[in-house]
Amino acid sequence: MLGLVVVFVTQLMLVIDGSIVNVALPAIQAQLGFTPTSLSWVVTAYALAFAGLILLSGRIGSMIGTRLALVIGTLVFIVASALGGFAPTAELLIVARVLQGIGAAIAAPSTLVLLMKNTTPGPQRSRAMAMFVIAAGSGGAIGLVLGGILTTTLGWEWVMFVNIPVGLLIVAGAYAFLDETDRLPARLDFGGAAASTIAMVALIFGFTTAASDGWTHPLVVASFVVALFALGALMIVERRHLAPVVPLTLFSTARRAAPFAAMMMVPAGMFAFFYFVNLFTQNVLHFDPLGTGLALLPFVGAMLVTNQFSPALLPRLGEKTFLIVGLSALMVGLLWLGQLNAESTFLSGILAPTLIMGFGAGLTFAPLTSIILDQAPADDLSSASSLLQAAQQLGGSIGVAVLTTVFVSVSAASGAATGTATALLFGAGFAAVALLLVSIWARRIPMVPLVSGVDGGSAPAPAAVTIGS
Repeated sequence: MLGLVVVFVTQLMLVIDGSIVNVALPAIQAQLGFTPTSLSWVVTAYALAFAGLILLSGRIGSMIGTRLALVIGTLVFIVASALGGFAPTAELLIVARVLQGIGAAIAAPSTLVLLMKNTTPGPQRSRAMAMFVIAAGSGGAIGLVLGGILTTTLGWEWVMFVNIPVGLLIVAGAYAFLDETDRLPARLDFGGAAASTIAMVALIFGFTTAASDGWTHPLVVASFVVALFALGALMIVERRHLAPVVPLTLFSTARRAAPFAAMMMVPAGMFAFFYFVNLFTQNVLHFDPLGTGLALLPFVGAMLVTNQFSPALLPRLGEKTFLIVGLSALMVGLLWLGQLNAESTFLSGILAPTLIMGFGAGLTFAPLTSIILDQAPADDLSSASSLLQAAQQLGGSIGVAVLTTVFVSVSAASGAATGTATALLFGAGFAAVALLLVSIWARRIPMVPLVSGVDGGSAPAPAAVTIGS
């Protein structure tokens, strides 16, 4: 049990770090002299390094042992956090955020693999997956609350320093309570690693830049062109390599590929929810950073309650039922938030849909994660874990970029409240697409292979749960 606590705390620390800095940005800008344009790189630098290297690190982790990879990644994360907290200049803080992203990319793929290694199929794994989902799904909101408290009381540096004691406990706990996984000797796929890293960095950079500079900006267009060529090269290289960093068997049929695509769509809506509710509470309701974080606590509470009963019900009702109800709740919550206006208050416009969103997230992430990992062959479990988390990072970037474009265009004409509401309405579309993808996965008829030359046989049925009718 203590080993699983180490896994949960690791995931929570990595997710929190993606949001904890947000509420400290004004203080960071004032002290280190960031320009309004360069300030966004405090957030973007972490996401670029994390998403760009996570596919490569997943394969390395399977070769050296996932517990060792978690320890190495956490140690890099600790050093980078100390460097960031003591950073005297804007440039050094950006370097620290890149190093934090590298550490996170090394450690993150190990969390799910170690969870699977240290649990048995059935209720135990379902409960563990539910707790993992709480860590992954609530980390963004907890980061906002914690960032507000630390920035207000101790200073922005402590959004970095707080990782040091937590990281040291993770390292000690990993050696004390976690079993190491078997090492899988293989030649490192340098071509696939380079192509996947370039593709992910180019995509994240393109979507992030599009949100601020527009979709026709030369840098944005160039980024997407580079990503397209890199993805093409990745397909060619991975077909031929014996130990590919991105095994194409994971996407060999529509039924196998659909859960990955759905896992990208869900964070697209969820990241937009955190981002735009944050904007609305501060810009329209005039909450301070701590108040904004506290406004998202009902989301966390709803997830906690949902995850108390979901492990017992999931084996009886099945993944399909959970996903349909959960994704429908996410869509309803976003549609409801899309009714916000200048007269809305927290109680009248935000509380109820936020609770619904928490309920939906609690029903969605665990079965979707379980499907992806259960469908993956044992030798490709680290790669599947890496791709799952890469999909989440990419999906979040897509959601924020697309909906920020909507927000800016509508706000210019009708005000911030209307812009926020319209963006959230569009965000419901991501949940609708995820519902469509789940229906593709739920089909039991044979599927035509999506990737020629790759085995398209159906994956074995998940061991932990049954598919709802």
